[in-house]
Amino acid sequence: GLVLGVYSSEKDDGAAQFTRAGDAFDRLVSGKLRALLSLCGPRLKKGKTRIFHGLHQDFPSVVVVGLGKKNAGINEQENWNEGKENIRTAIAAGCRQIQDLEIPCVEVDPCEDAQAAAEGAVLGLHEYNELKQKKKPVVTPQLHGSAESEAWQKGVIYAEGQNLARYLMEAPANYITPIKFAEHIEQKLRSFSNVKVHIRPESWITTQEMGAFLSVAKGSAEPPIFLEIHYLGGANTDDSPLVFVGKGVTFDSGGISLKPSAGMDAMRADMGGAATVCSAIVTAAALNLPLNIIGLAPLCENMPSGKANKPGDVVRAKNGKTIQVDNTDAEGRLLLADALCYAHNFNARAVVNAATLTGAMDVALGSAATGVFTNSSWLWTHLYEASILTGDRVWRMPLFEHYTKQVTDCPLADVSNIGKYSRAGGACTAAAFLKEFVTASHWAHLDIAGVMSNKDEVPYLRKGMAGRPTRTLVEFATRLSQDSHN
Repeated sequence: GLVLGVYSSEKDDGAAQFTRAGDAFDRLVSGKLRALLSLCGPRLKKGKTRIFHGLHQDFPSVVVVGLGKKNAGINEQENWNEGKENIRTAIAAGCRQIQDLEIPCVEVDPCEDAQAAAEGAVLGLHEYNELKQKKKPVVTPQLHGSAESEAWQKGVIYAEGQNLARYLMEAPANYITPIKFAEHIEQKLRSFSNVKVHIRPESWITTQEMGAFLSVAKGSAEPPIFLEIHYLGGANTDDSPLVFVGKGVTFDSGGISLKPSAGMDAMRADMGGAATVCSAIVTAAALNLPLNIIGLAPLCENMPSGKANKPGDVVRAKNGKTIQVDNTDAEGRLLLADALCYAHNFNARAVVNAATLTGAMDVALGSAATGVFTNSSWLWTHLYEASILTGDRVWRMPLFEHYTKQVTDCPLADVSNIGKYSRAGGACTAAAFLKEFVTASHWAHLDIAGVMSNKDEVPYLRKGMAGRPTRTLVEFATRLSQDSHN
C-alpha cells in the first residue's frame, strides 16, 4: 500500500495540491491520480481519506489523505505546531485504512516532515491485543522515497517509545506487577552498554528509610520494587544528570479508602508516570542522546488488607517529615515523597516527576494537556517549547503558598496527604504536598491523570491508554542535551 498527502486548496474549486511525493507518483501514473481525485466530488478535508485501487503494479492500493492547509505552522491559540499535528493525524488515518485491507506493508509519504509522518504511522497503528486470539493484521510502515530517512527513523523511535508506555499502561495488573514492570524495562535496556539498571528489593527500600513508600506497599501481597536506571550518555559521566521520577502504582484500589468499582479496572494504568519516564529513557538511549539521565520509579500496589494504611495513620518519609494519611487513595504522593528525597542525592540539573496523581487534574484540563507545577521558569520554558513540537501539550499550574498552608495545617503530623478543604484545588494541594519534599531549584511535577487514556480526542491514537507525554519528555531531554552541547 501507499499513503500520499494532499493539501487543501485555498479555493473550493481549486485543483488538488499534492506533496512532492504525491506529485511524483501522479506523474508516474500519467496524471490519473489527480484526475480520479477531481472526479470524487468535494475536496478532501483534513484527516479524511480516499482510496484508489489498480493505479500502479507496485502499489495496488493507494490512500490519499487530507493534510489541511499547506503552510500551517505554530498555532499560538492551540499551543502546538498545527502542520505537524495535521500530518500525524492524516498519516495515521491512511495507515489504518491499509491495515483494514490486510495489506502487510505500507509506504508513507514523508509530507515534507518525515518525523511527524513516522510518528503518525507508528502511533496510529499501535493496539494492545497481546491477550486476544484474534489479532489485527500487523502492518509495517516504511518511508516512501529516501530523502528524509534520518528524520523518519527519529520519528519511529519517538513513537515506539510512546507505544512502550502504552503497552505497559494497558497490560492487566496481574501481568505488569512491580517486579514484572522492572524486568520489562531492564530487558528493553539490556543492549545498551551505557545503561545500568538497579532493581532494588524491599530490604533496600527499608534501609533507605522510605517509610511513606513502604506504608503504601504493605497493603499488598506483591512486594514493592524501587527501579533505578542510570543512562550515561553525556561526554562526562560525572556531568549533572537530568533526573526523572515516575509514580509506579501498578494497581490502585484506593486502599481502605476504596475507589468505586465502576472504572476501577483502569487503575492498572496508575503507573503511567513510571511508564512514561522509563519509556523516555529507553528512547533517549535508542537516540544516543548526549546527556546523563537517571530514572527512579517506586513500584507497588495499593490494596486494602489487614496490613494496609488506615485513614489517620501517621508515617515518616525519608527526609524525616511525618505525614498524616487522611485518605489512603492519595497514595501516589507518598511514593513520590520518598523518591523525590532520594533524587536529591544526584546533584541533578533538573528533577522532573510524572504521575497520574489527581482526578482533580482531569477535572481542570481534561485530556487537552498535562498540568505542570514547577518552581523554575527555565524548566517550564523547555517543557513548553518541547510540547509545541510534539503536539502533546503542557499547561502551567500554580504552586502558591495558598495551597501549601492547606497541607501543612495538620493536626497530627508535619503534613497531611490531602488539602484541608478536601476537593478544592486538589491537583494544586497535591503539588504543594510534593513541594515539601523538594529542595532542588529546578523541579517540575507533571500531573498526567487527565491524559492517561484516549477515547477519541487524539485522532492518531486508538482508544485506550495513551502513553502521554512520553514524546514531550524525550523532546525536552533532547533540547537539554543540545543546551549542554552549545
